[in-house]
Formats: sequence, structure tokens, C-alpha cells
Amino acid sequence: MADVELSVRNGIATVLLNRPEQLNAFTDAMETGLITALDTADEDDDIRAVVITGAGRAFCAGADLGAGADAFAEWRASADAEPGTQFTAPGQELPVRRDGGGRVALRIFSCRKPVIAAVNGPAVGVGATMILACDIRLASEDARFGFVFGRIGVTPEACSSWFLPRVVPVQTALEWVLTARVFPAAEALEKGLVRSVHARSDLVPAALSLASEIARNTAPVSAALTRQMMWRMLTASGPMQAHYTETLALNDRGVSADAAEGISAFVGRRRAVFPDRVSRDMPDVFPHLGAQEFDAGKIGGTGE
Repeated sequence: MADVELSVRNGIATVLLNRPEQLNAFTDAMETGLITALDTADEDDDIRAVVITGAGRAFCAGADLGAGADAFAEWRASADAEPGTQFTAPGQELPVRRDGGGRVALRIFSCRKPVIAAVNGPAVGVGATMILACDIRLASEDARFGFVFGRIGVTPEACSSWFLPRVVPVQTALEWVLTARVFPAAEALEKGLVRSVHARSDLVPAALSLASEIARNTAPVSAALTRQMMWRMLTASGPMQAHYTETLALNDRGVSADAAEGISAFVGRRRAVFPDRVSRDMPDVFPHLGAQEFDAGKIGGTGE
């Protein structure tokens, strides 16, 4: 049984964390499986959105600490680490290893399909941080969240020091991380971490319904560009960068086959059938932001 399972139906990819007996604790294989699943979703033009959820009663109970006090030493020296993710550093007895949750978060960030998290149960540690890069988060009533790193003497990961203060106010982010407490879905909803809370049986159907709404109503290239524009503008120096990006995007997409079809469908009061594909028709609307590589799989082993 794979640690991550991918299924596709009606243009929606469901990515299932699949270690239910271990509460979907995060492993090397889960790291690789999540990145591979998102690669597959990006490469398949028939996939229009992605839903990530967990098997069993938990979403993800954090890193697998089965090795006890030696867990992080074993992780750093793991023979199962992906090529290029380990390297030596001055003064370090063990290899330095890129944060696996960070690789997953960066891969979600760079995804060209909208990504929805359906948090079906406890989401602790990397279970709480990996979902921050998702575009929309839903939770079940019995979900619990915890940024518990301080309790075990480590620090936040999965790029959460960047994502969390952008999802919720920095005061809330710091309270959750510094207290390391586990809090209920109701608080996550109140503070804006999740979009909605559902009965467990209704959670995945609600996420799939939202994904289907995206797939039915929006052009795939427009959706891909929009999610990248929203995320990247969070660190823009000012609105002029957004103006430049939007100008490039509007000029390109305004004369595209998608726009011709979309406008014709709107005027004709019918549903549009968009012909453009993410794999071949994505324009570069970010040249002014530099050559930073957002694909987690392409960042060098040195972290550069």
C-alpha cells in the first residue's frame, strides 16, 4: 500500500495520505508521493483541480517520530532521501537535508492547478504546515490543528514562517506557534485558517464540489495564472508590479482562443468549452520578478 494514493474522477485529482494506522504520519515516501502526485496533476491537462485529504481518522499527525530521540538524526541520514536533498556543511557531523515538508509546500505553491485541502481530522506539525500552501482549506468538525514544534524542541518548517503570517494575522500565527497548543476546527474557522467546517461525512464531498465548480466555470490557463498571480503578489514591492503582471496577462489572454470562446459563450448564454491547455498555452507574465525558480523539484541540493 502506497503512502500516497492518487485517483482522478471528473477532472478532479484526489491525493490521499494513506497511512491510516499511523495517523498518516509523514515519511520520506509520503514526501516523494505528494510531489509525484502533484507532478502528475500538472502534466495532465484533463485534471482541473486537486483535493488533498487523509485516510482514516487523521489528516496527518506530523513527522513519523517512531525512532524516538534519534528520529531527526535518522531523517537527516536516511538512505531514502531524494537525490540532491542531502549535502554536507561545515561543522555538521551528519548530512544537512532539505526540509521535506518544505519541498512539498513549494511544490503545492508552484502547482498549475488549484489545490484544496480537506482536513478530515488531526493536522499537527507538518500536517498543519503543508496545507498552508493550498489555495483553499476545509476542515471536518473533529479536525484539530497544532503547530507544536516548540514542544519537541524544534522549529516550524514547510515554509510556514512565510505562509502562516500571510494566511492569518501575524499575532495569531505567533500565538499558535509560541504556545504550541492544539486548537479545534472552530478556532481555525474563526481566525481564517480554514474556509469552512463540515461534518466528517460531508467534508470530502464539499471539497470535491468546490473543485468541480472551479473546473466547470473557469478556463484552466486563467486559473493557473490567477493562483500564481495572487501568491506572488504577496511579496511584490507595490501595486505597480501587480499592474505590470496583470497588463501582460490581460494582453495575452485577451486575444487567446479561450477569450474568444468565453466571450462567445457569455453572449450566447451557453457554457464555455475552453480550448487552451496549461501544458502548452501558459504565458510568462512574471519576467519583472526575476528568475527565481518556484518548482521545488528543481532547487539545487545546496538549497540555492
